[in-house]
This record gives sequence, structure tokens and C-alpha cells, in this order.
Amino acid sequence: MVGISAKKLRLLIDMVRGRQVVDALDVLRAVPSPAAKVVSKTIRSASANAENNELMDRGNLKITKITADQGPPLRRFRPRARGRAGQFNHPTSHLTVEVEELGT
Repeated sequence: MVGISAKKLRLLIDMVRGRQVVDALDVLRAVPSPAAKVVSKTIRSASANAENNELMDRGNLKITKITADQGPPLRRFRPRARGRAGQFNHPTSHLTVEVEELGT
């Protein structure tokens, strides 16, 4: 679960969908958005899992599927007039990355 709305994440994941992992990380490194760090961290985690668990070569990995789905909202409260509290929802999202080795 990521503390960023899915709409903001989708802008970034559309830039890296279908690219090789190395190229995707280079693209995200140049983006000034704070959400780019979250997406790149998830991509690095997915590639590390593929390298460790599936014995794939990190240099040949390609992003086959990357999605950002809406997560459960965090309900927060803000002080309002006359001692009352106003509720607002802080959006969250689920970020999923699948990688596959080229030539497979």
C-alpha cells in the first residue's frame, strides 16, 4: 500500500510500461515527482525478487505488467469552526509490478 493516489501514480507508470527495467529506472530518475521514488523502489524490488527467486538476469528484465489500483482510504480529521472536526479521506493505492526476462 502506497500513500499516493492511484491517479498520480498512473501518470508515471504509463511512461515506463513495456520498457526494460534499466531504462525505466533511468526515466524515473529524471522525473522530479516524489511519486517517482516510490515507483522506482517498487520496480527495483520486483527485479531483485526475479533475480533471487527465479534466477533471472537483471540486465534482461522487462516490465510486462504494471498497475496502480485504488487502495483503502485513510480517514483523517481536520479542526473546523466551533470546536468541530471535519473528516477528509487520504487516498492510498496498491502498486503491482511484474517483470519477465527477455527471450522467454
